[in-house]
Amino acid sequence: MLMRTDPFREFDRLAQQVFGSNSRPAVMPMDAYRSGEEFVVHFDLPGADPETIDLDVERNVLNVRAERRSPAPEDSELIADERPTGTFTRQLFLGDTLDVDRVDASYEAGVLTLRIPVAEKAKPRKIQISGGDGEGGGRKQLDR
Repeated sequence: MLMRTDPFREFDRLAQQVFGSNSRPAVMPMDAYRSGEEFVVHFDLPGADPETIDLDVERNVLNVRAERRSPAPEDSELIADERPTGTFTRQLFLGDTLDVDRVDASYEAGVLTLRIPVAEKAKPRKIQISGGDGEGGGRKQLDR
């Protein structure tokens, strides 16, 4: 199971609209879905230098951090400054059903893609039923 949370997201969005503040850039947009035996998550990070992207997992919490710097030289006069710059962060709470030790990450065309496999313990498995031989009444066994 994949869960996301940012309790201040709506408050920050409203503050940016009302006050025009870029003090805390908007969180990175994402899409997440399950495809077969893995969860796939895409984060939009256009213009982020791949060297600034940092991923870590601690106690099933995935932290994503990236930085986008302004392309304008320091001594230039800004005419328009609408694209957010700074540090972008996002946390995902990963369920116990995901194998956080085997996360695969790639960055292409401004999109960070994570592939998180489903843990073996969470995959469906067959339960073998032993035949009744007249004794014991046909006991059921769970094969793992």
